Amino acid sequence: MSAVYAFFIAVFVYKDMRLKDVPRVLLSSANMSATLLYIITNAVLFSFVMANENIPQAMADWMVARGFGWVAFLLIVNVLLLVVGNLMEPSSIILIMAPILFPVAMKLGIDPIHFGILITVNMEVGLCHPPVGLNLYVASGIARMGITELTVAVWPWLLTMLVFLAIVTYVPALSLFLPRLLGM
Repeated sequence: MSAVYAFFIAVFVYKDMRLKDVPRVLLSSANMSATLLYIITNAVLFSFVMANENIPQAMADWMVARGFGWVAFLLIVNVLLLVVGNLMEPSSIILIMAPILFPVAMKLGIDPIHFGILITVNMEVGLCHPPVGLNLYVASGIARMGITELTVAVWPWLLTMLVFLAIVTYVPALSLFLPRLLGM
């Protein structure tokens, strides 16, 4: 419904798009959808194989046997997600990494809401640093600045986001305050 509404507004109200442009726009949308579905399909298949082979459970058992607590695990998760965030876009990372890391987090007693917020904050940091940093490319286009110049300008904000990530990681009460207040 929203796509039909957007089409109607773009063509008939704002007149940003002509009717003769519709087939080209639909083809472009179909290509983007196919790309996303391909990524999602591969990520789901990868997650299925990992779960079928009990890899997350084996990781959890290995970490518990080695004496890793939740603090060390969350540090490893942050580093892993920040590194992977340099190479991939967030939806792919979540689809691939969450099914692997979530069972380990549950076994270590980490709250699922806290863990989800931690992953979300990691993905936002990943959107703001090069080389993949999608937000950097969007801001570069809007501000008409080169990506290198923008990257230098973003460093103080990126460092602030990393400090926030550390706070969210190791102060679970910050993430869980509102859900607990609402009785979740």
